[in-house]
Amino acid sequence: MNYLAHLYLSFGHDDVLVGNFIADRVKGKQLYDYPLGIQKGIIMHRKIDAFTDRHDVVKRSKSRIRDRCRKFSGIVTDIYYDHFLSSLWLQYSDEPLLQFTRNCYKTLFRYYFIMPSRLKRILPWMAAGNWLYSYRDIDYISIVLKRFASRINFDSGIENGATELRLHYQELQQDFQEFFPELIEYSKGLMEQPPHLAHVR
Repeated sequence: MNYLAHLYLSFGHDDVLVGNFIADRVKGKQLYDYPLGIQKGIIMHRKIDAFTDRHDVVKRSKSRIRDRCRKFSGIVTDIYYDHFLSSLWLQYSDEPLLQFTRNCYKTLFRYYFIMPSRLKRILPWMAAGNWLYSYRDIDYISIVLKRFASRINFDSGIENGATELRLHYQELQQDFQEFFPELIEYSKGLMEQPPHLAHVR
């Protein structure tokens, strides 16, 4: 899953939200540098990603675009799912999306001093452009994917992502709506577990 989904699946817990946000930039024993609540968010992020990657519905979404997006079909699908979450937001939250995103940025800036250096550079740009809210716009997704492709020094196919989204929109949205309630329930179960320091596979 991408940023918006991970922040939503923090269920209003600030420290978990921060952990979910920084998790991809926290490697190995760096996990132990953070308070337990943030550790919990990091571990949740990893488990959510693992649950997502092995889920049959998500595999089906990836297969729809694999011919043109190739090995980046997983990354592109994550972005699609953030798009569907944002466009269907009121099915999953009583809080307006714009207000949710603004509250997320406020929380993240409160924890700015403990973030990995790359996220310190990204967060101000992310908030200024409200990336989290912009995922509801397919034209914005197209821009994001083309920029991503421009940083790769081979023909990745990732620039085809927005075209594939438009082409398979209904099927991909149905995939998301089938999968996401299961992910919510799985994530609620993770929230009920106490913070722990066990190695996460």
